[in-house]
Amino acid sequence: MAHFTPGGIRRKKGANDDMTVPQFSMPPDAVPGIAQVIVNIWTGAPGLDQIMKRDAHGFATQAAVDQATAAINTAAPTFNLKRAVIISEKEHDDGYTMEFENDVVFVLPRPERVNLNGGSLVNSAKLLMACTPNGI
Repeated sequence: MAHFTPGGIRRKKGANDDMTVPQFSMPPDAVPGIAQVIVNIWTGAPGLDQIMKRDAHGFATQAAVDQATAAINTAAPTFNLKRAVIISEKEHDDGYTMEFENDVVFVLPRPERVNLNGGSLVNSAKLLMACTPNGI
């Protein structure tokens, strides 16, 4: 199952008050184009060079949000997200806090888990979507 996190991992309501946002799962083939987004990021496809850029506060830059939103909406034409953010597993594990309430946060599986020079990267991405905690 691919794990999607609607609205983000956590949203800070106040100085010391975190709100947990429910997470849910979808089969990796439910949105076939999403696995290709993972492969495109792993392989440095043109047009995704800013997708993991962060500002001084650790939030995705506007260019990163624009690229993530376009990549997800293009891969899944039935989606029409206003603001997608793709974060790394490390950001997830470190307790990433979303910046805006309407963010939809996706976690990118670590490329170190696969051999980028062989085999089917799309199938590898689908497998990691199924087993990576909160994977894209």
